[in-house]
Amino acid sequence: MPKIQMLAKQTGKRIYVHLPDEETCARFLHDAEAEGFTFCDGALPTSRPHADLYALNPDKTLNFVGFIGHLAYACAEKISERQLVKVDYKEWLKSC
Repeated sequence: MPKIQMLAKQTGKRIYVHLPDEETCARFLHDAEAEGFTFCDGALPTSRPHADLYALNPDKTLNFVGFIGHLAYACAEKISERQLVKVDYKEWLKSC
């Protein structure tokens, strides 16, 4: 199974994917596009500007994450067990 689809299927929930550097971001967007992920409006991942955090949805769509999402990501350990699923893509690739 392709890597990003495997990541999305692990939880069945929205996953916040952190991309710590430009190289990792380019790799993630290329991988996502190769696996058929798009933004909600159908745009291809590589057609948009790079960001450090994306939301990966179970329906194979991506979203940019705004200020509130960044804040939730930063404070996720303090959020109740309703869970905000976080993944550092660079670290996750090392574990595959």
